[in-house]
Order: sequence, then C-alpha cells, then structure tokens
Amino acid sequence: MNKFIPKNYKYKKIRKRVRINNQKDYRSSYLKEFDYGLKVLDNGVISSVILEAARRSITRKLKRSGNLKINGFSDIPVTSKPIGVRMGKGVGSIESWVFPIKKGRILFEVKGVSLELAKAALRSAAYKLPVKTKFVYKM
Repeated sequence: MNKFIPKNYKYKKIRKRVRINNQKDYRSSYLKEFDYGLKVLDNGVISSVILEAARRSITRKLKRSGNLKINGFSDIPVTSKPIGVRMGKGVGSIESWVFPIKKGRILFEVKGVSLELAKAALRSAAYKLPVKTKFVYKM
C-alpha cells in the first residue's frame, strides 16, 4: 500500500502547474539530527509510486535496523482524461500524485547504522529516483 497519497483533501481535483525552473531548496539542504542522507542535485518531479519504491528498498537494505526519515510527501494531484475522449467537459480524473523537488534538498535521512550499510541502502534508493543524487554525511 502506498503511504505517499493524501487520505483526504479539500478539493477533489486541483489543476496545479508543477513548474520548477532553476531554484534551490535552502530549508532542508543540510542534515539536522540524522547522520547520513541522500541529497538531490537536480530539479524534478517525483511521483508517489517512486517515493514508495525508494522507501521500500531502503528499509529492506537496512533490515529494519536504524531510523529512516523522509523529507517529502506527494500532495499535488495530476489529472488526465481517458484516451478517446474529446476536448472540453472539465478536468479529467486524478491519475497520480507528485512531489516537486528542488536541488539541494535532502530527501532521505538515516541514523543508527554503519557508514557502509547506510551508503548501500541510499544507493539502492538512488537507482529508483529520476533525479541525480549524492550521498552526504556528518563529519
């Protein structure tokens, strides 16, 4: 079951343009209380399915030891009309949920494990993500 879909929301369909040009994320660009992290180096959009796949790969590599923190939630709906439907007649049904991400943001944080295990777990999550990432840790 996907944990990155809102359970309830105010409006059924929101048609937001997900546009990120060349912006940086300064709020969550450093490790706070965790030891290791996965930093995003590109701007992009991550869907809820991709976030869930990356979370599952990290927890499987860590074998449920240590703590994992995810700094992101997909809360923007993407709508689309079915194939073969003519133009007009309102917005289509919700197809997926996305999370716009800016470069510099630390998406996953891990603590309570060794450096090698954290690096292997975050590398397996990086393979699933559609943006370039970098492994960071506290000195």
